[in-house]
Amino acid sequence: MTSPHRESAASERPYGLIDVTLRDAHQCLWSTRMTTPMMTPILSAIDEIGYAYVNILGGAVFDVQVRFLKENPWQRVGILCEHLRTPCDGLTRGQSLYTFELFPDDVVELNSHVLARRGLKVLTVYDALNDMRNLESSVRSGHAAGMQVNAMMVYALSPVHTDAYFVARTRELVALQADFIAIKDPTGLLTVERAATLFPVVAAAAGGIPLQLHTHCQSALAPLVHEVAMKSGFRYGHTAVEPLANGASLPAAEEIDDRARALGFATGIDRAALAEVSAYFALLAEREGKPRGKVATCDPALYEHQVPGGMISNLRSQLADMRMQDRMPEILEEAVRVRKDLGYPILVSPFAQYIITQSVLNVVQGERYKTIPDEMRKYAMGHYGRLAAEPSGEFMDKARIRAQDVSTARAGDTIEPALPKLRRALGTAASDEDLLLAAFYEPALVDALRRPAPACRFTTTPLLELVRFVESRRDVRLARIRVDGAEISLSG
Repeated sequence: MTSPHRESAASERPYGLIDVTLRDAHQCLWSTRMTTPMMTPILSAIDEIGYAYVNILGGAVFDVQVRFLKENPWQRVGILCEHLRTPCDGLTRGQSLYTFELFPDDVVELNSHVLARRGLKVLTVYDALNDMRNLESSVRSGHAAGMQVNAMMVYALSPVHTDAYFVARTRELVALQADFIAIKDPTGLLTVERAATLFPVVAAAAGGIPLQLHTHCQSALAPLVHEVAMKSGFRYGHTAVEPLANGASLPAAEEIDDRARALGFATGIDRAALAEVSAYFALLAEREGKPRGKVATCDPALYEHQVPGGMISNLRSQLADMRMQDRMPEILEEAVRVRKDLGYPILVSPFAQYIITQSVLNVVQGERYKTIPDEMRKYAMGHYGRLAAEPSGEFMDKARIRAQDVSTARAGDTIEPALPKLRRALGTAASDEDLLLAAFYEPALVDALRRPAPACRFTTTPLLELVRFVESRRDVRLARIRVDGAEISLSG
């Protein structure tokens, strides 16, 4: 199926779209609970859209599959890569891979080769501290396994996260010989004004390496920021189909395509195919009782606490369970102070969780840093990598950390290889995938994955899904769903 929209005029500049519907979108809106059988019926239609890449894997996706969905994550990667002609992209957290723990270089390197064997074409990597030394193993092994590598730097606001800071990080990624460089804005903090100064200098520092933009919609500014990216020479933008876009998720592919066209950029997107896929996910959301993304209103407090939307919703739920929901504003205000005291860590996993935990402790105990979790001490001691700025003297004193306790070593250099011990423990019959799962998780979690891959369908249409939905919901009086741009109603 070929669309006239793909046959762009030679004068149009390219701005390819990278789909995150199967990864970050449901991570943000559905607590990462999209299963493999929910994905496979629409894969052939996704292929017709004209995406540059489809992102199918991330740290939370891998972890939730193991802990909650009881799906083998290697099997999902293999199924999706096998049935998608569009090149597949997978994200890992650098030296941490899929969990909050740091892993040795031999585990990181084996992970790259396993993903490549399963069919992954692009390995996307980031480090939560922007310590690019923590990406070295991933970039090296990703290339050795035959994949391209997209290296991300995480955006944040603070006195130290200046344009010059991000230019320095860009040059480090150039030195690593990344195939793509991305700006990752997990909380949607980028504004048009900041993008106008930041994007051109990053593009200049990248020296021709294709740039990607990954920004969320919490501030509702992401579509406008994409326009600045296009004008600044960025080559790709990350989007989701409309039912799983906006809110804490990423912008809708439909809107970014409209804005690109208006500015004379070519995305290669087939809007008929995109409408079909969006209709499928609208039906899926209805069937599963999951929310659809809604355009957010800008909350000025976001630029103070910088906590991602998913983290806020989890915190609100946990505080409600403890009957402390009225203290939410106080905790978010405390998070601003804690982040400053810790040298402005970026509020992305795992440090978003660490900062919020410390803030809750401070508020509940009525004394700042009366209790300091071990993870916070390890962070301040350089265990996870180089900090953007030094922690405050008050925190270091309360944590009883001396100058000689602080490490400046690359994290991977401090961890002993793990594979020889794992091979001895599991025996020669263990596959590389088995070894990695054993490195990441306790035996009980791994044992639950020893079952066949879930039964999957690989063809469908939105109309067929609508009929199935109505048939499965005898209590439904009326189903009203938008399919291919038209609203269809069926009596149940």
